[in-house]
Amino acid sequence: MERKEGFDMATAEALYLIPAAVLRNLSDKLYEKRKNAALELEGIVKQLAVAGDHDKITAVINLLTNEYTYSPQANHRKGGLIGLAAVTVGLTSEAAQHLEVVRGDFIVFFNQIFDALCKLSADSDANVQSAAHLLDRLVKDIVTDSDQFSIEEFIPLLRERMNVLNPYVRQFLVGWITVLDSVPEIDMLGFLPDFLDGLFNMLSDNSHEIRQQADSALSEFLQEIKNSPSVDYGRMAEILVQRAGSQDEFTRLTAITWINEFVKLGGDQLVPYYADILGAILPCISDKEEKIRVVARETNEELRGIEADPAEGFDVGAILSIAMRQMSSEWEATRIEALHWMSTLLNRHRSEVLVFLNDVLETLLKALSDPSDEVVLLVLKVHACIAEDPQHFRQLVVFLVHNFQLDHSLLEKRGALIIRRLCVLLDAERVYRELSTILEGESDLDFASIMVQALNLILLTASELSDLRDLLKQSLVNADGKNLFLSLYASWCHSPMAIISLCLLAQAYQHASSVIHLLVEEDINVKFLVQLDKLIHLLETPTFAYLRLQLLEPGRYIWLLKALYGLLMLLPQQSAAFKILRTRLKTVPSYSFKEESIRRISSGIPYSQFNYGGGGSQTLEEGDLNENPNSLDMHNGINFASKLQQFQQIQKQHHLHSKSQTQSRFVSTSSAKDIQIAEEPKRSVDSNRPPSRSSHRGLGQMIFRGTLSMWFYYFCCIPYGQNIGGSTRILEGARAPVNFEKLYIYIYIYIP
Repeated sequence: MERKEGFDMATAEALYLIPAAVLRNLSDKLYEKRKNAALELEGIVKQLAVAGDHDKITAVINLLTNEYTYSPQANHRKGGLIGLAAVTVGLTSEAAQHLEVVRGDFIVFFNQIFDALCKLSADSDANVQSAAHLLDRLVKDIVTDSDQFSIEEFIPLLRERMNVLNPYVRQFLVGWITVLDSVPEIDMLGFLPDFLDGLFNMLSDNSHEIRQQADSALSEFLQEIKNSPSVDYGRMAEILVQRAGSQDEFTRLTAITWINEFVKLGGDQLVPYYADILGAILPCISDKEEKIRVVARETNEELRGIEADPAEGFDVGAILSIAMRQMSSEWEATRIEALHWMSTLLNRHRSEVLVFLNDVLETLLKALSDPSDEVVLLVLKVHACIAEDPQHFRQLVVFLVHNFQLDHSLLEKRGALIIRRLCVLLDAERVYRELSTILEGESDLDFASIMVQALNLILLTASELSDLRDLLKQSLVNADGKNLFLSLYASWCHSPMAIISLCLLAQAYQHASSVIHLLVEEDINVKFLVQLDKLIHLLETPTFAYLRLQLLEPGRYIWLLKALYGLLMLLPQQSAAFKILRTRLKTVPSYSFKEESIRRISSGIPYSQFNYGGGGSQTLEEGDLNENPNSLDMHNGINFASKLQQFQQIQKQHHLHSKSQTQSRFVSTSSAKDIQIAEEPKRSVDSNRPPSRSSHRGLGQMIFRGTLSMWFYYFCCIPYGQNIGGSTRILEGARAPVNFEKLYIYIYIYIP
């Protein structure tokens, strides 16, 4: 209330100083009357300035501002504007004895006059705007010549007005910033953080002229920054980071250009802001505008080249968090650079990064499903960097297997790429041993079988694993080969075909033959035949060239011959795999089994006994050795009898698991049928009525199963595919490629 009373007293005092006729003429519609009133007002202000009566001058300015310039009436605003001009002239009178004093008096009231000019510059009346421009130029001349102007008092008002959206006000403000920056005695650069955001905001203005003026001002300030020894980079970096994410393309380009210069010039000052800067740069690397992408990449390289220390304020956790967050970016280039940062942090600050290991692994494992091969390869590189320590290696492989178990599509789409790359980065033998150890104790038997089949196929086909295959070929004569064979054997038992492949690779042909003859009806299903088909095709590849050459000596490699014939007997005769293997075996030089072997087979002696008998027909050459379970014969420390029992035990678990699943499905189906029957109303059956559609259900199911069986036989007789992995083949007369593996599985599901 006191403040209001004070204001009223000041207004009354101003009204007392200025004659009523002058005040009335200031708002007259005629310009001449307003002009004459302004001249009288100028004389009044001159007298007050000479007397040094600042309070009365303030009262006059407040009266003109509040009662005239802010009036809704255009004539009042014109009068207020010309009145302020008169006050300005009166305060800057060229009276020699009072010149410095009166100009100093004007500077005291500068903020009030500036605020009024700022508002009047947006006036809708063209005459008001024209007068405001004239007064604006006059005030600028006064300020630039004054050595008493206080930039510290002016900046808060400027900062407040920078948020105005009116284009005329924006032009007015940019003009003042440019003028003040041109005055050597005024340090506008030191206050740049206070109005920098406002200038960047103008870069997206609809007016080309305003955008150009703002850009020109910013360019001038950036040049001053390059030449200045001390600049507050930190406060401005925060603004630039926000503007780098602007929707406006020109604003983003300007912001990222400033950031680029800051990274080059800022040095230690920017260390605490590295995380924020990185968060702004990474998205811009994938910007749709090429200029922005180029500057962003350059800035990213500059930033990564600076080796800052955590002791200097470098926040490893914050940088890592930004990199992990950008891994979810929709843009491939951004994800790639985020991975480069993670790799860089691991190399420079390993211990600090490993503090966040669980979060890092979770992020990286999600990235393994990335559609980009380049991203996946970089993810694996970071994985390998983490896994340099034994404990982290184990954790990585466990995480990986768990992820494959949760997401089978990952194993299907990326499994081969992931395993092969890890084998290159972390040593193939080490990777396979660890995977085997984990899968050996896997309780999910279905997953264990699928995983082992995938690992086995990679082992047999990947060029990166050629050294591992060569080592396995020495299993019967070399300690390292034996140890590798034994480490893989237990987990490979989850898949009969994987074990057979492993034995063929290790040249343990007698054991392979034993495994083949232990297969029971439950083992030989559609899935088994699909895998067998793949193996037969693999036998024709360079990987098994040594095996094919050994067939030239059937007497020496009798167990190899028997193993291959055993596989041949398991294949449908009209299948492509059967024809391929039979054609290969036809090229083997003729060889007849000895009578003792024939008598043993014909006498009904169990094959397991015959297979391990100590007859003279068995040779002890490499790849075809005596493995007698009855005498517990061993070769190179491998107890094949014990291994065979291990295979049987694991397969028994699979059989029980399969039966349990079948029974569960049967019980579930039966329960559903019982409920359906119970809900049907009981009604008598008319013997003369034709049978209902439901009565044909049993016959329909029989026909359906029979049709599927026929199709199964038909597909077994058609060549499965000409390349490894069950690729498609176009049937004769068909218009579309057929994926036989999917057809096999489909038929397998529906044939009970």
